[in-house]
Amino acid sequence: METWRFQEETILLMNTTRSNNLFSTAQQHIPGGVNSPVRAFKSVGGNPIFMKSAAGAYLTDVDGNNYVDFINSWGPMILGHCHPEVVDAMQQKMKEAISFGAPTELEIQMAALIKSMAPNVDLIRLVSSGTEACMSALRLARGYTGKNKFIKFEGCYHGHADAFLVKAGSGLATFNIQTVPGVTGGVSNDTLTAPYNNLEAVKKLFAENQNEIAAIILEPVAGNMGCILPEDGYVEGLRKLCDEHKAVLIFDEVMTGFRLAEGGAQEKLKVNADLVCYGKVIGGGMPVGAFGGKKEIMECIAPVGKVYQAGTLSGNPVAVAAGFATLSILKNNPKIYTDLEATSNILKQQLHETLDAKGITHTINHIGSMISVHFGEHKVIDFETAAACDIALFNKFFHHMLSKGIYLPPSAYESWFFSISLGEKEIEKTMDAVKKFQ
Repeated sequence: METWRFQEETILLMNTTRSNNLFSTAQQHIPGGVNSPVRAFKSVGGNPIFMKSAAGAYLTDVDGNNYVDFINSWGPMILGHCHPEVVDAMQQKMKEAISFGAPTELEIQMAALIKSMAPNVDLIRLVSSGTEACMSALRLARGYTGKNKFIKFEGCYHGHADAFLVKAGSGLATFNIQTVPGVTGGVSNDTLTAPYNNLEAVKKLFAENQNEIAAIILEPVAGNMGCILPEDGYVEGLRKLCDEHKAVLIFDEVMTGFRLAEGGAQEKLKVNADLVCYGKVIGGGMPVGAFGGKKEIMECIAPVGKVYQAGTLSGNPVAVAAGFATLSILKNNPKIYTDLEATSNILKQQLHETLDAKGITHTINHIGSMISVHFGEHKVIDFETAAACDIALFNKFFHHMLSKGIYLPPSAYESWFFSISLGEKEIEKTMDAVKKFQ
């Protein structure tokens, strides 16, 4: 396979002077110049673009360049940037207060709204991030079952809590980090890993760790090794194994929750989890997370039970106002989901036809409003097959698209996300850029 290396001149088709200067300054004050690793463009090469504003389907950087946005803040902007109803809800709430650290009526309304949309959720606890939601759900599963070990899947990312950084995807894959300094051996020993979509490997882990496994946690549709769908019978098989071994099935729906369907992946796949973790969309772009599930499990959380979990800013009124407005719009307009899928289907088909015509080997994975392009001839079903694709070609593709005003995730291991603001004009602009790729 020919290795392609990033050359600075490949992206200098637009002026990025101010972004470059800001990145130089940022590195003097912030580790790596960024506050989340994937933003550094280290995988794809070059310097990150610093953004200034956003509206609808578009981002505007500090140099005044406009981009069609296929990241959408890594998922939450399903309604597009600065949706007027979401902005208005936040502004109205800010007139009352920015934070209390005390209960509010809106938290109750938010929990009730989530329950009305998501299947199999009896109680919900609001937190401040997806990482916090997954970390808390795992602790709860351990406390509920009295067991310590859990199973996760290679390439699935559940945030940066110690227990989850064993064979995680996304950012760790981007930076080729196999072991993470600071994560103790004891923590790693309780983390059991299996390839995604491999049910036999999970059965083997249960057989080797009888009565020791508290939970299985997975992205029911993976988004951190590119978009990867579960094979037929896979999630159903995990549900059956958890029932047989009295383990808790945790769906990490931080990406898929309220994005793939009103009821998220549980509804889309028709499989119920015991606990579900939410983030992204339920904050409408603000930092919010949540975890919820069966009453008998959730009542093990303090102050009802003895499993401790707390958060000073959990249920922040401004953040919850943004999320409540977003979910309300989605609940009241179910056609949004069919429209999103129709738009993404159009792009998928046009991408496939154009790349085929160019003789570029590729696979496109797609479900609902999530999609990813893998440059390889094989089916992409897990981290190993994702990593076997031509990452260098993706990097070249990324910079070509960026230079044409199309903002894709700066890593081959990330899903693209659609918003309702992406329409025919944006699809046409995107495909014009793809047609010029060589």
